[in-house]
Amino acid sequence: MKKLVFRIPATALLAAGLIAICVTPVAWLAPGLQALYVLPLAYAYWVIRNRTTVTEDELVARGVFGTTTLKWSEVKSIRLAHKGWLKAVKDDDSEVTLPAVRFMHLPALSLVSGGRVPDPTATEEPVAEEPVAEEPENEVVESEK
Repeated sequence: MKKLVFRIPATALLAAGLIAICVTPVAWLAPGLQALYVLPLAYAYWVIRNRTTVTEDELVARGVFGTTTLKWSEVKSIRLAHKGWLKAVKDDDSEVTLPAVRFMHLPALSLVSGGRVPDPTATEEPVAEEPVAEEPENEVVESEK
């Protein structure tokens, strides 16, 4: 069974470490400011948790606070949302955000979905044209006088 997982790259966790380093001088100025360390932890949790898993049978969109599972039969279309992110449009016209899936992932999504999602980058097969019979060249006949 084909399975593809779209995630936010793990290198994004470097930003969480950088935020923690930047928060450190402020966090120790006064009692209670250590709560600022929640920011890099929350960001790291967001990076690790958000993902979309696609199989031949279903889509599983996992966000920070929940998971939505859609069978392909429930998906009416895939919509391009803000800045290249994709959303699945259900039969009832409600939308489900597909975390970490962007427009550039459509060819892979098409492949794993078994063609249920069209691949916009696919080129059509050239249609074989019937051979055209060549016309005989006009011959110039000189007349004798």
